[in-house]
Formats: sequence, C-alpha cells, structure tokens
Amino acid sequence: MADDTNIACGTGKDGQFNLHGSAPVVDITNLWTKFGRTVVHQDLNLEIERGEILSIVGGSGTGKTVLLRQMLGLEHPARGCVKVFGEDINKASSDQLQQLRNHWGMLFQQGALYSALTVFDNVAQPMRELRVLPEALVHDAVLLKMNMVGLGPEHALKMPSDLSGGMIKRVALARALALEPKLLFLDEPTAGLDPDLSESFVALIQSLHRELGLTVVMVTHDLDTLFALSTRIAVLAEKHVIAIGPTREVIEVDHPFIKQFFLGDRGKRALAVLDEKQAAAGKAAQPGDDAGTDTKAEK
Repeated sequence: MADDTNIACGTGKDGQFNLHGSAPVVDITNLWTKFGRTVVHQDLNLEIERGEILSIVGGSGTGKTVLLRQMLGLEHPARGCVKVFGEDINKASSDQLQQLRNHWGMLFQQGALYSALTVFDNVAQPMRELRVLPEALVHDAVLLKMNMVGLGPEHALKMPSDLSGGMIKRVALARALALEPKLLFLDEPTAGLDPDLSESFVALIQSLHRELGLTVVMVTHDLDTLFALSTRIAVLAEKHVIAIGPTREVIEVDHPFIKQFFLGDRGKRALAVLDEKQAAAGKAAQPGDDAGTDTKAEK
C-alpha cells in the first residue's frame, strides 16, 4: 500500500478527471517500489504527454511491467505518486478507479482472451460488464470494433482456440478499444509474432493512434517495434528513468545499457531497416523526432 508520502500528490479538480487538458496523461513522481528488501524503483519520475506513444525499455529486473501495472492500479508502490488523468491512482476509491478504467484500454502480452467465449463475446465483455450500451446496440458496436482492427464478421463466432497468434492480438486489441479509451497500454504487443505479422500489427497501431488520437504507453523489448512506433522512449536502469526523449537522441546518451541495448547488432539492424523504410517513403524526419522535445539524461 502507498504510504503518507502520497499526501502531496493531490487529485483531479472537484473529483473530475482531466481527459482533455494540457497536463500529462500520466504523471509519476518520487516512486519507490519494493519487494521485500529488494528495491526495484527509487525516486522514479515520469511524465507521459497527451497524444504521444511513450515506450518503456530496460533490462531484466528493472520493473517495466510492474511500472505498467502501477499505472493501471493493479499494484501499488511503497511510496510516491501515480496520477492518471489527474487522479491519484493509489488514493482512488473503487468507484473512482472503475471510472478511470473506462477511459483506458489494456493489451496484455498473451492477449488474455476468455477461452470459453467467442470472439464476439470477448470484445463485447467490457460493454456488457459496464452496461455502457443497451444490448440491442452491442452487436453493431462489437462489429465496428472488430472492423477497426481488421476482423470481419465471419470471425465473430470463432473461439480463441481457433485463432492464430496474430488474430488473438487483434481480438484483444478490439476489446481494449471497446470503451473508446483515451489511453492505451500495450505490454509486448508484437511478442510471439513472426516479422510479417509484427509489421502489420505495428501498422495497425500506428493507424489507430493517428485516427483515434490515442495516448499510448508501451513496454517492449522488440527494437523494430520500438523504433517504428515510439514518439519518445523512457529507459529504465539503476532503479529510475536514466534517459527519456525521441529515439535518435536517446541512443546518443552515454550509458552502458543504452549502448548495449540500442547499438548492438540487433539495434543497428533495426535502425538500418527503419532508415530504408523512411527513405523509401520520402520522409525527412525520423519517427518520434520532435524539435520541441528535449531528451533528459540523468547520471
């Protein structure tokens, strides 16, 4: 449970969530995470801006997925503040937390579909659970969400066991979008997909981000996905964020993990592929390069 250091965190004005303002969508300050005597995060600070795709990377044991779960209110830090849409997640009542969850979607690494439900019923589940639509309207709403992720109505009655890995990801993404969220969390979105499926899934996320105006928070270790999607990258090491900024600037930060992760053989290949694609598309700027965004590095 969070302790009294969260008192200064504050909440949204008059209990209202800040869904449209200029403040960060997610604002994490002075966060500590402990498991027993093991400190995973220490004085970690992170702001996620509206409309960006912020990717979180780090080595094994740096608490990437734990941090994601803390933003979702599924785990609590030892101390510090996690605000989503201006609301302190750690102090939110169960009703407030449920209202917050209506405004975000989550794509889990393995999809986390209900094995006993059809594709249709998996996508419909959030709508039915929260009763956001009369049942008479659920049918069309589900088919619309399926269509958004490239699934036709012929897939509606299939079971998860009948689906390929790529199809499972698409169904899970349709479910994550069921409540028309402002914020989308992605945990290893292309894990387990072959290169072609991974590339098409990345293109789908890019399209949805652009068309729906989503803010996206992604944890990934896949460099192709990272370079193709990220507006900014936050690097976890030494128990906090050691660098944050556009891709091309982050990889220039002089830190052993950054050099090993981004500038090894895999990183060089991924950057070369990205450069080729951008040259073919006639783009002068790199994805995520924003002249108004500064890279921050912490020693």
